[in-house]
Amino acid sequence: MSIAAGNTTGLWALVAKELWRKTRRRLRAGPVYRWRYTGRTPERVLIAPPDLRLADQQVALEIYYGRYPLSGHLVETGGKSPFQIEVPNRGWQKSLHGFRWLRHMRAANTELAAANARALVSDWIATHGGRISGVAWEPATSGKRIIAWLQHSSVVLQGAEFPFYRAFLKSLALQIRYLRSMAREMPDGEERLRTRIALAFAALSLPAPQAALRTATRHLADELNRQVLADGGHISRNPMAVLELLADLLPLRQTYANQAETPPEALIGAIDRMLPALRFFRHQDGTIARFNGMGVTIPDRIAAIMRHDDTAGASLLHAPHSGYERLSMGGTTVIADTGTAPPSEVSEAAHAGCLSFEMSSGRQHFIVNAGIDAYGAEEFRPLARATAAHSTASLNDTSSARFSHSPRVNGLLGSPLIGGPRHVPSERTDSKGTQGFVASHDGYVARFGLYHEREMALAADGDILTGIDRFLRSRGAPPLDNGRDLVTIRFHIHPDIELFHDDKDRLVLAAPHADNWLFTAGEMTPTVEESIFFAGLGGPRHSRQIVLSYKASQFPEMHWQFTRTHSAGYPQNN
Repeated sequence: MSIAAGNTTGLWALVAKELWRKTRRRLRAGPVYRWRYTGRTPERVLIAPPDLRLADQQVALEIYYGRYPLSGHLVETGGKSPFQIEVPNRGWQKSLHGFRWLRHMRAANTELAAANARALVSDWIATHGGRISGVAWEPATSGKRIIAWLQHSSVVLQGAEFPFYRAFLKSLALQIRYLRSMAREMPDGEERLRTRIALAFAALSLPAPQAALRTATRHLADELNRQVLADGGHISRNPMAVLELLADLLPLRQTYANQAETPPEALIGAIDRMLPALRFFRHQDGTIARFNGMGVTIPDRIAAIMRHDDTAGASLLHAPHSGYERLSMGGTTVIADTGTAPPSEVSEAAHAGCLSFEMSSGRQHFIVNAGIDAYGAEEFRPLARATAAHSTASLNDTSSARFSHSPRVNGLLGSPLIGGPRHVPSERTDSKGTQGFVASHDGYVARFGLYHEREMALAADGDILTGIDRFLRSRGAPPLDNGRDLVTIRFHIHPDIELFHDDKDRLVLAAPHADNWLFTAGEMTPTVEESIFFAGLGGPRHSRQIVLSYKASQFPEMHWQFTRTHSAGYPQNN
């Protein structure tokens, strides 16, 4: 593993912290602590919280016939219980034990679906309910399962006999006590916050003393205040975290109201900030820009969340706390990453994409980042996280941030980002008829002594996007011709876009039923290379990229421009 000296201390401090956490978690899951999770069994479920995640009754039918399409992986059980077979796909296992698929049974709304849901819950209790170990009892998975059991308790308990009803509530109570004990041992980030959400759901949905609700509410508020930034982004800088957390926080707010309890101000404030933040990251077709772990998104799912957005008005253009900029006019949308690397403890999904951008025109994406294939092979994940997979400039074929490649470390921490831009000043340059910004980062300073600065402006009612990339030494000095100044600027093209040369041999980006865009870069001749778009709805797709390669000592400043031509269609492939 190659780690810069300045990052070694921080990385191994994280390793030591996680080893200590794992030791304490193992202790709390062992027989010495087991007695602490026993106690009174609640008499009933007071309320079933709503679930905003999309449901498909066809999936309920698939599950009935023993086919489990979870986490992009289909497993056929051949008539056996899914909880008693060995499946090597860890993502599938976590989805299975998380029980979010119960929503499909609820959508089916039949006695058969309810009976199947009840049988599967009973199988889980018999197989895993008495032994705290493995994927099934990882705190993050337990939190999802508790939320799902509460949200879909009506379908699980529909027509249930008393012994099952009692076993369900007894298991639920044990899981809640276990999660309450484990919450403090969880690493920072989205899953710790979801654990606090699960415990707040439990305090509202089951008979509990007011003191328990106050405690759960206080812990939830503390985590929300710490993890949700002032502009509504999440500390991980991953737009997907905003979407996923809102899918839990909105039903939680409704559950407080349904129980005539006052939700904490931190919950109300977090939702009021996060809904505009989600709108900030949306292109006009409803999908989310691909930054820092964001992959494919289903517009209908986002629409289900945005229906709760009563913060009317245009999207924000500046998200300084999350580290993003947005330019939007005349049907053209540009979203750019102008933020520092997130804290290492929450950087498992973070990318080396500083100063990258995406551009869409109307409902068509033109310039994109490669995104991730959330359900794909793990060996492709480092490729998707590299700077070269983003529409930005790289220096000497290296990434602006570094990642751990140690199997031992990654087994504990999940491949954290261990080095990257720490100073990324960004300034808006808006003027009449123009939206723009200028930002720079220091991700290459330690290795090559150069800063990368990018200036972008959208003008002419969204018809012209101009950009300038600069590589400079400290105090604005030009780069040296030392063989360590090779710049590669990449513009990744969405797979649906065609490229061809016009009669002046200029590159044109075209899509059916959309305006064309002309790309120019002064006297520089761009090349077109192969690329991969990881975030395709059906998995990775072949795509292409426009590439500018040059020495920074010869061209300290590179100008480029996209111009909308208002002529749809394309005559031929490039």
